[in-house]
Amino acid sequence: VQLVESGGELVQAGDSLRLSCAASGLTFSTLAMGWFRLAPGKERDFVAAFSWSGDSTYYADSVKGRFTISRDSAEKTVYLQVNRLKPEDTAVYFCAARITYRSSDYYTRRSEYAYWGRGTQVTVSS
Repeated sequence: VQLVESGGELVQAGDSLRLSCAASGLTFSTLAMGWFRLAPGKERDFVAAFSWSGDSTYYADSVKGRFTISRDSAEKTVYLQVNRLKPEDTAVYFCAARITYRSSDYYTRRSEYAYWGRGTQVTVSS
């Protein structure tokens, strides 16, 4: 099982990025996926998630309206479109996955995920 994130970089406030998470070694269609982030001096916080059916999505209040989670099942890739970036969005962004057979369930707690990537750094300058 492998999750590999990419797309993070140094940007200015107000810019946009698209983060990617490529999954392998799992049956992608039964995965519930999520994004978390770890900022300096803070815990790894939930950012966004969707169910394996794709019907249910959920966002942290701090990113709602600016971030969008999506996926390409053919490519086995999950995306996080991050718009109108702020300096407080600076963090290492992690992709997470778990197997589920409940098609509409999504998960927001770190303990609910079994698989993690190594993260991609997003730095937003003011």
